[in-house]
Amino acid sequence: MILYDWLKALHVIAIVAWMAGMLYLPRLFVYHVDAKPGSEMSETFKVMERRLLRAIINPAMTATWVLGLSMAWIGELWGQHWFQAKVVLVVIMSALHGFLSRWRRDFAADANRHSARFYRIVNEVPTLLLIGIVILVIVKPF
Repeated sequence: MILYDWLKALHVIAIVAWMAGMLYLPRLFVYHVDAKPGSEMSETFKVMERRLLRAIINPAMTATWVLGLSMAWIGELWGQHWFQAKVVLVVIMSALHGFLSRWRRDFAADANRHSARFYRIVNEVPTLLLIGIVILVIVKPF
């Protein structure tokens, strides 16, 4: 049980870091849209976005998955329906992470194709997924 508690603590820390980045990166995109390509502001956003993704979001997502799967294995959670639903939402969050990575590359190449409104909407998706995940883990409705 001590190992499980350590895994859980580290898992929550990783989730907090991942979610912070998942909420901040699309907000940076909202502001980056208005920066003229090649401008000092645009180049600053590129650095901020790259560092956020590589130094925080990517490692935090990896840690979240590794720690979460370790807890699932130790706790034998695979057959529980709340856990299966949670995994679906985490897979969707991971897919969104992939889209954010792709859009960051688009900004880096000065090839963004989306509006600030689009990124404002995208910025709400991690929050909605997080709400669902937390309810599933805490309430275990099924």
